[in-house]
Amino acid sequence: MIKKTLLALSITTLTMTTSLYASEKASHEKHWDYGTNNGPTHWEEFSGTCGKGIHQSPVNILAGKTLKMNHAYDLTMHDDITGLAKVIDNGHSIKVTPEHGGHINLHGEIFDLLQFHFHGKSEHTIDGKRFEMVAHMVHQNPKTKQLAVVAVFFEEGEANKVLEKIINNIGSTVQLDPQDFVPLETAHYYHYVGSLTTPPCSENVQWYLLKKPQEASAEQIKHFRKFYVDNERPVQELHDRFIEAN
Repeated sequence: MIKKTLLALSITTLTMTTSLYASEKASHEKHWDYGTNNGPTHWEEFSGTCGKGIHQSPVNILAGKTLKMNHAYDLTMHDDITGLAKVIDNGHSIKVTPEHGGHINLHGEIFDLLQFHFHGKSEHTIDGKRFEMVAHMVHQNPKTKQLAVVAVFFEEGEANKVLEKIINNIGSTVQLDPQDFVPLETAHYYHYVGSLTTPPCSENVQWYLLKKPQEASAEQIKHFRKFYVDNERPVQELHDRFIEAN
């Protein structure tokens, strides 16, 4: 009986020690961020594609050096669906996940809206200009799993009703329509093939950057930047790619 008790105690102690070690190991595990030690210059340590990929995002777009749009890749947006959406601070940005999102159409295929998130300054630049804020609307083709991101730029101006809802409901669920912060005019945009702008920096992402910016008040921009002011990846080399414009 004593031997069994000692054996049980030994197993319990070993289990506790293993769990503690695993917990300590997890607490010391590196996580990517936008700082000095684990920021963009170190992202290759988290995913080799971030350092070795040659079709990376974001990029600087020279408006005067774009090609005419290949109309097989025209963008048609159908994200006009009002419903519940979860708003969280995921440690990298403010992220909104609709329960039932809309979709976009690209070259005859449907890409469903998965989520959208915000950067305190735009990641892409137009002729070197960085916008005050940007929303990245992430869509995915349910069949091929390919991703397509629609970028909505924001400049300082009038208060934005959707942004106000999001700001006031971080950590909870809110009813909103993603299309309400998309410009009414979506026929003009830049397009190119790039990557995710965060690890794992996966490539073959279809990027659409709407030319018409939306407005956000100075207070709203300031509020978002209380969470994240520098959560943007530096501009990457274009290499052999080209930018199309519509």
